[in-house]
Amino acid sequence: MPEVLKVAAESKPKAVAGALAAVLREKGKVELQAVGAGAVNQAVKAIAITRGFVAPNGIDLVAIPAFTKVMIDGEERTAIRFLVEAR
Repeated sequence: MPEVLKVAAESKPKAVAGALAAVLREKGKVELQAVGAGAVNQAVKAIAITRGFVAPNGIDLVAIPAFTKVMIDGEERTAIRFLVEAR
């Protein structure tokens, strides 16, 4: 089971990218979860930035998007889940 990083609309893409790169180097795959258009936007930016961070190490990324359900304040919400792993 990959580690899950939650991304919010207020998340800074560069900070998320740093965390994403660190987990990728350690575990080889990571899952990003984002609820809402703003959060999905920040997650996609973070994935793009992460590619630049890990490319010098010879790592190419692949991101697989999917829908998932998450519980927020006792309410079920639909989130976008990105499974990011090295190719």
